[in-house]
Amino acid sequence: MSQLQSLALGVRLTVTNPVSESTSAFGPGVAKLCLGVREHGSLNASAKAIRMAYSKAWRILKDTEESLGVQLLLRDGAHGSTLTEEGNRLLDAYLSIQGKLSEEAQELFNDMVR
Repeated sequence: MSQLQSLALGVRLTVTNPVSESTSAFGPGVAKLCLGVREHGSLNASAKAIRMAYSKAWRILKDTEESLGVQLLLRDGAHGSTLTEEGNRLLDAYLSIQGKLSEEAQELFNDMVR
C-alpha cells in the first residue's frame, strides 16, 4: 500500500450570499455552533462545548445571519436558543452535502493515488 493511500482528504464547504459585501459564511464553525444549539438548547452551552467564548459565538452567528440575510437562531434570553426553521433546513442541507462531498472526494482521491 502506498503511503498516499493512508491519507485522508478534507473538503471544506461554505455557504455564502453572493450579493453580500460581508465575508461571513456558513461553514464548519457555524455548523458546529448550530448543531450545539440543537443538541444543548442554548448558544452559551454550544459555545462552552467547543471551548469558545459566548461573546465570540454570538458575534459569529450574528455576522453570519446578517451576511446570509437569514435568521438562524430564535433567542429567548435566559431560556436559551433554538434554531429557526430556516436554520434547521440550512444545517441539515449543509451536513448532508458535506458528508456526501467528503465521501466522494475520498473515493476520488483513493482512485487517483493507487
